[in-house]
Amino acid sequence: MYNLRVQIDSGSGFCFGVIYAIQMAEDMLDEQGYLYCLGDIVHNDEEVQRLEKRGLRIISHEEFKELSNETVLIRAHGEPPRTYQIALENNLRLIDASCPVVLKLQNRIKASHDKKEPIYIYGKHGHAEVLGLLGQTSNEAVVFESMDELLQHDLPENITLYSQTTKSTHNFYHVKNALEAAGHTVEANDTICRQVSNRDKELRKFAQQFDKVVFVSGTKSSNGRVLYNVCKETNPNTIFVSAVEELDKSRFVAGESVGICGATSTPMWLMENVRQVLLSF
Repeated sequence: MYNLRVQIDSGSGFCFGVIYAIQMAEDMLDEQGYLYCLGDIVHNDEEVQRLEKRGLRIISHEEFKELSNETVLIRAHGEPPRTYQIALENNLRLIDASCPVVLKLQNRIKASHDKKEPIYIYGKHGHAEVLGLLGQTSNEAVVFESMDELLQHDLPENITLYSQTTKSTHNFYHVKNALEAAGHTVEANDTICRQVSNRDKELRKFAQQFDKVVFVSGTKSSNGRVLYNVCKETNPNTIFVSAVEELDKSRFVAGESVGICGATSTPMWLMENVRQVLLSF
């Protein structure tokens, strides 16, 4: 008998932006039985599959260009201006679930671009949110994932620095300080979502209370990778899973306490399922 003691982190689960997008999708699915969504509605395969069973149809940007006279959901990550232009041309009705935090960031980046400021974005290449941000600058901003990559560019004296909303606050300020130490004048716009950045401190507190931690997240989630590393640093006995099938009974010992937590793109129902499986061991 294992008798694991299992607890879910009450602060984990969808951020308000994702909750809003999924609620809008579910409302439309109830109304018309199907709905197109431009890209994965959330970076969690299990949640995407749940919604696809209800009629959500995930489409690529290429497929979006060929679509006409339909309703399409814009997910929380936001979109570049070109997407809205195509929608007008193709008579597409957009259900815009862009996160308010992302929209505010897009507007700030556009204002900086209009002032001809040299814009550098700390973010992940190819990430949906970053593509939306780049679009505000006619794809002229420089995106970088690390200080090493940034230093490969011929940097101007004055730099306007932004960040993808789900990046690490600590790393963002490390970049700012390193640039200033190298003699650059930096206008650092801390545009990291506080609902995400505050999770860092809260997760450290949570992770240290248990013998083991099971971190539940989609493999595509940037936020998931950041928060998993936070847990792993705090508690080396942290295990990453994206589905209940990945739980390995042999990794748990009788009497252990196990904490379950996840990314801002991890549904609570999935963490509940993980809990049930752990309790069955």
